[in-house]
Amino acid sequence: MASITDKTLLSAELEEEEEEMEEKEFQKLLLQAYQKIQSSVPSSAEYMFIRPLPGFCLKIHTVSGEKVFVNVCRSPDIPPPADLSNEELSCLIESQAGSNFRIPMSLGEPHAEVDNSNNGCTAYDVTINTSFYNKMKGNGFLKEFFITIVLEGLSEKYNLNLTNQDWRILKNRKFMGSVSEQNIRTKSKLIIQEMENSETKEKASNVLQSSVSESSATVPEYKIVAEPSLSHPDRLVAKICLPKMTSVKSLELNLGEDHIVLQGQPGLYHLDIFIPYSIVPEESKAQFHRETKILTVTMPIQRPLLLS
Repeated sequence: MASITDKTLLSAELEEEEEEMEEKEFQKLLLQAYQKIQSSVPSSAEYMFIRPLPGFCLKIHTVSGEKVFVNVCRSPDIPPPADLSNEELSCLIESQAGSNFRIPMSLGEPHAEVDNSNNGCTAYDVTINTSFYNKMKGNGFLKEFFITIVLEGLSEKYNLNLTNQDWRILKNRKFMGSVSEQNIRTKSKLIIQEMENSETKEKASNVLQSSVSESSATVPEYKIVAEPSLSHPDRLVAKICLPKMTSVKSLELNLGEDHIVLQGQPGLYHLDIFIPYSIVPEESKAQFHRETKILTVTMPIQRPLLLS
């Protein structure tokens, strides 16, 4: 009887050990799955949630006759575009640089709705800067230009075949469906590589911007060039002169899709540059040469122009 009892106890212990091993294996797999999910979620430092306010609702059709509604919303968290007059914008459109003018906006995912006739339709939420929205609201030329950009962006992003000339703004409806939060990209902090010597070579390029501030020592001299010198370059290279800096430890560089923001601590430099292209912050690189005191920022450009 004792031997039978001993075998029973041993069998029970083995079962408990197997269960414990299975539990540990399950926990390990669960942890791996959680880490994989976490790695695919955007960092809170790169993205933020906003709740836009409704503006006006645009109605349009696809070539096949399906109804599409575009909810134009506004939010102060979306950066404004360059402040141009109608004459300046008209000249820019007629020139080769017209395709490079960018209106920052957030293009939301499509959501199914029901129209006044109880028929199914699709709606898209587009959010722009509040100040730009107010300016556009009373400017017919700017509004038509903006709507053209929006419809091209939606067509490209969601492969829509819209009848771009057959649109109208609804008078009695500001929004189709309900306003929901949007997840937008924020500025990305770039790690600056410090270089002992400078062996950079000036390539043939097209100078886009150059600024020297004589009135304020906190605004450094800079130059931005396009490489190669074509109608739509592959990359931008910014050269920023920082004669008072001795190390990258005191520099903070943030890149948005159309802005360079540089701060030299403590309060030595501050620079906020608008970029007339859509750059790729996560693929950009920065190097600071201690001998020449020049910060070089290389920024790939989106192809085609990114609207959201």
